[in-house]
Amino acid sequence: MPPRVLTVAGSDSGGGAGVQADLKTMLALGVHGMSVITAVTAQNSLGVQGAWELPVEAVRAQYRSVVDDIGVQAVKTGMLASAELVEAVAELISTTDAPAVVDPVGVSKHGDPLLAASALDSVRTRLLPVATVATPNLDEVAQLTGIRAESEGDLRRAADAMLEFGPRWVLIKGGHLAGDAVDLLTDGSAEHWLRAPRHDNRHTHGTGCTLASALASGLAKGLSVPEAATEAKAYVTGAIEAGFALGAGIGPVDHGWRFRD
Repeated sequence: MPPRVLTVAGSDSGGGAGVQADLKTMLALGVHGMSVITAVTAQNSLGVQGAWELPVEAVRAQYRSVVDDIGVQAVKTGMLASAELVEAVAELISTTDAPAVVDPVGVSKHGDPLLAASALDSVRTRLLPVATVATPNLDEVAQLTGIRAESEGDLRRAADAMLEFGPRWVLIKGGHLAGDAVDLLTDGSAEHWLRAPRHDNRHTHGTGCTLASALASGLAKGLSVPEAATEAKAYVTGAIEAGFALGAGIGPVDHGWRFRD
């Protein structure tokens, strides 16, 4: 039986991000992916045209159905939409004996809001404290902490602010900065700087979901957090390089890049 990873996230009808990207990543990395759908979006390469969150009882039922029968070696969260869903998922994770990767999704690649403003405090006080690793990008750091990181030197300050909310580790994604794509992984004492060349490719839809899912997959295999993050960084870098056009806007990263000739 392969390691099992559960994604708790929204559906992207265009297949580039969300649960669809999570499951593709998990398949590519050799783990069995399972899903709890929190919201349904009408979404394509141009943006999000609509979003509808599922009832809390539907999310809770999906989670218990999977965890109580099949079991999990890691949980990954993405779009949670509302304070009620954030709090319910945080409670479920707190009773699950598995590492949790929290991607505090706030907006889509196109800038469309995917988290209600009223849910931010629940993310800070309920969800982040149960995270093994939190993986915010710089926009999400600003949304949650008020800190706007504009250079590599700001990443430590951003990480310190995120760690105050209680995750064991935080991976600050610096992909929005100029120069090489650099991320900072830290637990407040050890620091790991993850660097990769920046690829000149605009088709990057799903990068955040993909990185968090790859990290959760590594943890499910028994890797340490630094080992899993390093492998996840290598995987998402290759997926970005191979990202392809789809529709009239921003295409997705290529989750199957390792299998191409």
